Amino acid sequence: MDRRKHDLVTIYNSLFERFGPQHWWPGETPFEVIIGAILTQNTSWKNVEKAIASLKSSGNFSPKKLYDLPIDTLAGLIRSSGYFNIKAKRLKNFLSFLFDEYKGNLDDMLKENVSLLRNKLLKVNGLGPETVDSILLYAGEYPVFVVDAYTKRILIRHGLAAINSGYHEIQALFMENVSEDTQLYNEYHALIVRVGKDLCKKIPLCNLCPIEFDLQK
Repeated sequence: MDRRKHDLVTIYNSLFERFGPQHWWPGETPFEVIIGAILTQNTSWKNVEKAIASLKSSGNFSPKKLYDLPIDTLAGLIRSSGYFNIKAKRLKNFLSFLFDEYKGNLDDMLKENVSLLRNKLLKVNGLGPETVDSILLYAGEYPVFVVDAYTKRILIRHGLAAINSGYHEIQALFMENVSEDTQLYNEYHALIVRVGKDLCKKIPLCNLCPIEFDLQK
């Protein structure tokens, strides 16, 4: 087995054995997942939950109602998410895309060919690769691997990626060496976030990390 494939499989098995299933993404509907993916940029999930609760309690939590809502009102409702004026614009940009391209029908959007939809979403102002791929994986259930800062940090520290590796280079590493499976990609990304938050911090706790031990077997 290729070393990279072996190491990526070992990392997954190691993390799953330590932490177990993570039950991601925390959202009741694909629409909620998409809103959460946009709001979670540069903030904690706890703050996103507050913003989503605010949107729901306002009675505006649907594509059409948020599309019609004045942007200043929307910004006020998502204040807890931080950078709320910027995020209100990003939400509006996504909603405009949804209505312009799919007449507001989220089901139709999520039936689109994955490559075509990904390219379209990446053209929406304010949606970068990580946010778009989170939408595709967690809302659309497409087998697309999501890469975040924790992913890059872990791979660099274990010699699987260079410091200057880009998003798509790291994504390709996973998608070429890990079985193309939506649930597996879901769980793997969630486990990476878990170990990144708990152990692989800026000052790493390597002596407590199962990856450190298992890769050296």
